[in-house]
Amino acid sequence: ERDETREAVASGDVCRVIRLLRRHTNLTQEAIANLCGLTQSMVSRLESGERTLRDAQRRSQVLEALGAPAVNQQDPSPAASALTVDEQDRLAYALAHPSRLDGPAVTAFTQVLAAQRRLEDAVGSAAVLPGVAAQLATLVRLLPDVRGPHRDAYAAVVAEWTQFTGWLHAALRRDRTALDLFGRAEELADDAGKPTLAASAVSFRGYMARQQGRPQAVIRASQAALHTPGIHPAQRTFDTLQAAQGYAAFGATDTARRLLDTATTLVEIAAAAGEPPSFAYWYRPAFFQLNIGLVYLELGEYATAADLLSAGLNGLPSDQQRAEWTAEYRASLTAARAGVSVAEQ
Repeated sequence: ERDETREAVASGDVCRVIRLLRRHTNLTQEAIANLCGLTQSMVSRLESGERTLRDAQRRSQVLEALGAPAVNQQDPSPAASALTVDEQDRLAYALAHPSRLDGPAVTAFTQVLAAQRRLEDAVGSAAVLPGVAAQLATLVRLLPDVRGPHRDAYAAVVAEWTQFTGWLHAALRRDRTALDLFGRAEELADDAGKPTLAASAVSFRGYMARQQGRPQAVIRASQAALHTPGIHPAQRTFDTLQAAQGYAAFGATDTARRLLDTATTLVEIAAAAGEPPSFAYWYRPAFFQLNIGLVYLELGEYATAADLLSAGLNGLPSDQQRAEWTAEYRASLTAARAGVSVAEQ
């Protein structure tokens, strides 16, 4: 055993040395980390096969900055694991040298955010929020130092990250913080020259008003989003439906029905337009069915609402079937089947 350890030390095989230490001393990864001046997560990665300390340090920097949602500290973050080693290297360099941030680094940040969104669909907002909020703080801190042709693209990533963080707070009914983040996301999107992303942040304020039972505020936010030039057809479809739900809840049934007719045409236009924006990837036909169902529920047409809500839930992609945000629609389906409004349940 001693010869094996000497050989590993002599060869500079850090991964093997740590494995041997763990085998022969029963030291925990945390204890080894404290002895070596490393983090426990770095020791874990070294033990699992990193070939050099330099590579492990570089990857650790990214995983610690962008990987907080890991199930535990001994597992790589799903967000960071979605990246290649080269992409992790680019992010590590960007974190250390924001003024030299390049296009591939912006793309890598975008991929991390996409992974976080998918993770939230699977495990819920409470599990994802701490890591996402920490990541956002890092991204915001770097923004003033980013220069060059990729600055606006990076600012757009920060805006989308801010909006997603706002959504996580909204899902947990931390309304004041969520509203503040949606406002900041709107400003960042305007700064980045991304009006469609700004419109999405405004639309989220309408969603929050719906959760609060404030139909006039739902109408106001949805109409503001709809008046943003150049928004994607999928955004126009959702905000038309959200406005219709607001009008129906407010008692303006004629306006609600007129908007429903408009939305029916818009659903087809949105489908023909192809993929929705990445920041609204769930804006697809099944999701629109759910929101049409909400309008009919407010109009008191319970059988139609139940059919639409059931079809929409069954039509969601498998990774969204049990997502936390579907609870609103499941509760609405229960109410529709019972022939009552959600408020009357």
